[in-house]
Amino acid sequence: MRLGVNIDHIATLREARAINDPNPLEAVFTAKNAGAHQITIHLREDRRHIHDADVRSIITQSPLPVNVECALDEGITEFLCAIKPHRITLVPEKRQEITTEGGLDLNTHSDTIAKTLARYTKHDIDTALFIDPHIDNIALAKDLGAHCIELHTGKYANLHLMQTTNLPKTHHSLQEFALPTKELQSLLDSELSLLATSAKYARDIGLECFAGHGLNYHNLAPIIAIKDISELNIGHSIIARAVFVGLERAISDMLKLCTSP
Repeated sequence: MRLGVNIDHIATLREARAINDPNPLEAVFTAKNAGAHQITIHLREDRRHIHDADVRSIITQSPLPVNVECALDEGITEFLCAIKPHRITLVPEKRQEITTEGGLDLNTHSDTIAKTLARYTKHDIDTALFIDPHIDNIALAKDLGAHCIELHTGKYANLHLMQTTNLPKTHHSLQEFALPTKELQSLLDSELSLLATSAKYARDIGLECFAGHGLNYHNLAPIIAIKDISELNIGHSIIARAVFVGLERAISDMLKLCTSP
């Protein structure tokens, strides 16, 4: 299974001090040396971490394919069509969110999504839609012209955290999932089944299927077992581990999990 390393949080650290260090571009070469298959970055409308200059320098100099996540924004679309990353993944975006919450609403924005996908395709850029794991979403993604889909694994990851870590005892506890252990396990099993069914359906209708959001070293094994998923995009847990063991080892450790039988 391929691993795309999301390096947004290196830019987040840089922006915390409003200086030019650390430079996300440096992480690209460390990721390559560690064996990563792809670099993923998210160009947000508010430019809270990755900036246009980062995107330009990374796409120009990266020896690895670059996957740019972005919203349905005309200015961003025009910019990315001009510099041509390997892939565009369209994601939903809210200014007030800490991180991307859920998949794209394909029904509400279907016309805009279809036109945007067509523009990227015209510029020979692969496209993916970041969606919640439901059969109807996948069928519509195909109809809209996406080349691939990425399944949002956030619900699975949150359930896993509430069941297996001390998160319920902290001020970050997710009240939506403050449930008895047996109930959490049932929801976790259902979400995994939904992810597996969705991935198989995507493959059956000719869409390559990826997954990402909230995945870490402890919750990865059940996702790896879904053989219809061909790529994972992981960022926060890798960068967090890198604080203690270094970026190259953090990526190598994640790669070992991704290639486990």
